[in-house]
Amino acid sequence: MLGFGWSAADLWLWLAPLVVAPFVGSFLGVLVTRLPRHRPVVVARSACETCGTSLAAFELIPLASYLAQRGRCRHCGALIAPFHVAIELGAIAVAVWVLSAETNPDRVWIDCVLGWILLALACIDWRWMLLPDVLTLPLVAAGLVLTLLSQPDAVALHAAAAAVGYIGLRGVAWLYRLARGRDGMGGGDAKLFGAAGAWLGPAALPPLLLLAAVLGIVMAGVLAVSGRRLSATTALPFGSCIAAAFWLLWLHGGGMAWLV
Repeated sequence: MLGFGWSAADLWLWLAPLVVAPFVGSFLGVLVTRLPRHRPVVVARSACETCGTSLAAFELIPLASYLAQRGRCRHCGALIAPFHVAIELGAIAVAVWVLSAETNPDRVWIDCVLGWILLALACIDWRWMLLPDVLTLPLVAAGLVLTLLSQPDAVALHAAAAAVGYIGLRGVAWLYRLARGRDGMGGGDAKLFGAAGAWLGPAALPPLLLLAAVLGIVMAGVLAVSGRRLSATTALPFGSCIAAAFWLLWLHGGGMAWLV
């Protein structure tokens, strides 16, 4: 046993997310870049996006390789997209955030995995304006499985929340199209909102939607201040706002109270 009543296993459980976070971020960078373009994510070797040269293992060390190569490909000298560093730092930030907010070591990995998935979804939506089913639908299932394992009596309630979240946002999208004659929200947004219902339960859906809307307004304001011209037809990645609101309510809004 270590100080404060922690065993070495408990300490490792806390530190492990920080150790693996950069590598998770590196994988998420590949996922965000390749998945929307229907390119293989796991089986294909990493290669320079400019010259196509396959990268050696020492060129794939998160953060360290980028710094050692001064942000350029070792083979052709092309700039390495800063996005890859940013998402690796984002994955680390998720782990640090969880470790600073979570008090139960048994829940650290659940928080981190959820945060990393939501980070990937937010980045994909930001860059590609879509939310892949291969990420959103398993997130729905995972929320219901966790509820089943921790509080079986609440499964039906969380399943209903997932259905209401999905149908509700699809209804909003239908009304928008009816009123404006064009799509204003994608089906992926509704699926992610349904996933949030599966994890958080029905009571969280109204504040989640409100928080996502506020974040969307803030996003639009930041883009306007940065010089981007916005109009009534400008598409914004609302799924990124849903992911951020989902994460905030899960970690800080009592979302884990049912997970004992």
